[in-house]
Amino acid sequence: MDRGLAPCETLLSHQSILAAQHYEASWEVGRLVLASGYRSGPDALKRCLFLTLVYLMRTHEIRNLYASCSPLLSRLYRRFGFSVVLKDACEQPDGTYSLIHGTVPDVLDALCGNDDERAFAMNELAAWEMRQRKAA
Repeated sequence: MDRGLAPCETLLSHQSILAAQHYEASWEVGRLVLASGYRSGPDALKRCLFLTLVYLMRTHEIRNLYASCSPLLSRLYRRFGFSVVLKDACEQPDGTYSLIHGTVPDVLDALCGNDDERAFAMNELAAWEMRQRKAA
């Protein structure tokens, strides 16, 4: 985030509700868009988020994930390893939005759909953790 482009940055700049490590290597993930022909329910979104997160883990420094979303979507994202940081974080003409947060390990674990994905994710997570230690 840290470039002034993500809506979550504005919400976070007005709050001091999280410890400093929750701001490091953070990305806003609330703008993943699926073409209507591919919207087949939460499993499609879950799979897209899984693949996107693995890609980001391999190619970018990423530790924390944020999104601003409606209360309905915040319930969906909780199933994906996120937690609500600030309920009613902002009000828009179409309703209120919550600020949600997840860490790479928590979200990756929640996004695994089967045993094969879980084994793959654990390998990716081990490689990611090694890169994190080398970078520190």
